[in-house]
Amino acid sequence: MTFAARTRVLTAALGLAAATAATVAFGGAAHADVAAEQARPSAEKLPQVSADRLLKVAEEQVGTKENAAGGGTKFHSWYMGSPRAKETVARDGGNVKAYTNAPWCEMFVSWVGEQVGLRPTVGWDAYTVTHAQWFKANKRWGTEAKPGAVVYFDWDGGSDLSGIDHVGFVKKDNGDGTITTIEGNTGNGKVEQRVRPKSQVTGYGYPQYTS
Repeated sequence: MTFAARTRVLTAALGLAAATAATVAFGGAAHADVAAEQARPSAEKLPQVSADRLLKVAEEQVGTKENAAGGGTKFHSWYMGSPRAKETVARDGGNVKAYTNAPWCEMFVSWVGEQVGLRPTVGWDAYTVTHAQWFKANKRWGTEAKPGAVVYFDWDGGSDLSGIDHVGFVKKDNGDGTITTIEGNTGNGKVEQRVRPKSQVTGYGYPQYTS
């Protein structure tokens, strides 16, 4: 999807104020103090959770699908009811209700992290670009496809975080230039297991697993 197309999608989903803020991010300027706006990754006082455990929770959601308007999932409902929704609205403009039918791949990733008790190291957001920037700002960003990593995609194959289109979890590096993933908000409007080429990967965020 082109820069202009992404901007049109955001405008329709979240309103002009949010789209304007996101456009700044897509242009390469990170939001101020990205690392500080969420808790920094830390293993302190977190439950014992492995990458396998997180992936199991993600896999249990396979088949969950959106409604005809592109929303209506439990991931939307959870995010809209969370304190983070108000924080991201304050950051980007718009209103919480605008998340009702918004693209939800990032909400899915955030929901899974919350379910296993690893929000501080998985992070939570509704925007792929700002979530990726958070991983990078906290020095938990790289190019290795580790199981349980958060994987960010640019369908045009770019390496710039501003071009990110989609996000999911790495299940496995297949050793043939592809990875197996668990993703929400796929082209079929579902949570699905997919096989993706590494050529479409912008990079990986690494949650800090505790087991």
